[in-house]
Amino acid sequence: DSGKSTTTGRLIYKCGGIDKRAIEKFEKEASEMGKGSFKYAWVLDKLKAERERGITIDIALWKFETVKYYVTVIDAPGHRDFIKNMITGTSQADCAVLIVAAGTGEFEAGISKNGQTREHALLAYTLGVKQLIVGINKMDSTEPPYSDTRFNEIVKEVGSYIKKIGYNPKAVAFVPISGWHGDNMLEESSKMSWFKGWTVERKEGNASGKTLFEALDSILPPKRPTDKPLRLPLQDVYKIGGIGTVPVGRVETGILKPGMVVTFAPVGITTEVKSVEMHHEALTEALPGDNVGFNIKNVSVKDIRRGMVAGDSKKDPPMEAKNFTAQVIVLNHPGQIHAGYAPVLDCHTAHIACKFTGLKEKIDRRSGKKLEDNPKSVKSGDAAIIVLTPSKPMCVEAFSEYPPLGRFAVR
Repeated sequence: DSGKSTTTGRLIYKCGGIDKRAIEKFEKEASEMGKGSFKYAWVLDKLKAERERGITIDIALWKFETVKYYVTVIDAPGHRDFIKNMITGTSQADCAVLIVAAGTGEFEAGISKNGQTREHALLAYTLGVKQLIVGINKMDSTEPPYSDTRFNEIVKEVGSYIKKIGYNPKAVAFVPISGWHGDNMLEESSKMSWFKGWTVERKEGNASGKTLFEALDSILPPKRPTDKPLRLPLQDVYKIGGIGTVPVGRVETGILKPGMVVTFAPVGITTEVKSVEMHHEALTEALPGDNVGFNIKNVSVKDIRRGMVAGDSKKDPPMEAKNFTAQVIVLNHPGQIHAGYAPVLDCHTAHIACKFTGLKEKIDRRSGKKLEDNPKSVKSGDAAIIVLTPSKPMCVEAFSEYPPLGRFAVR
């Protein structure tokens, strides 16, 4: 355990959305349970437990603020659907924070054992999370404590393996921290005077600082794809008395405006958008990242459903894909996978069985180089180029054009 919960807990606790009353309640419970030392992780455990019992925790709890940004913690590997959420785009992060434990033996275990750490970093990169921060945690438990030698050793090792994945280590902040004691989290630690600070070099501008907080504050805001044609995967469709049919979903690319004529794929239904609203307020336009409801003319709630995609009828409208070719990485699957295998895919909001109709080539999962033509089968750890055929009409797009509609998880 590299200390993700404690680290996140401290940031949320100090700069974030946990209201003071809730904290007092947790602290009281903690001391009654003899957890008087009150770990920040405990706050997060409480939040997670309540979340898993189906009590939706006000998502504000998972936010904190830096000087420039509102930071939302969308997911941590402890969550059950972490990988699926990461892939289907329910949580497309702008930056990943990799927490590695510096304790003797801990780092080695974390970086090797089936390489969970490696798996997550590779996945983040493959899915297009191009900014990375590395927190080297538990610096208080190195030998001797707060050892610069140990820190430098880990920076070298992690640097070389993230470089293999595709990250540029020069653009990554490496910060020695203790999430538990608070060293270099929000304030510079007095225990690591040897640490002259982290620096990152990027063509968009360099940055430097001492703390994890400053590293988060120096993330580059990504360019939102407003210039692309509209793509809006439907999450739900409601019938609202006196208004009519209201599809709901998140704008992934482009802009949605009242008066636009939209097409729903894969069914090919076309209609006019009467109004668009978010958080019960009418919008003149909805942009990428906005979760909106929009009212449409003369379309029955029976004709459209979750998993369909709305686009601009006049500007590269979305279409049905009869089949498609994809790069598939097998993370953990018992046994061999052959042509004919038909798992269910989660792609944007669609949930559809697709048949692996042809295994074209086996490739190196890091470089993408071809290793073998027409392999008989693939297994855990392999990457392959595969032709898939949906069992019913489905809308997918090229990852290069519309990334959120070109990623999927096989479950």
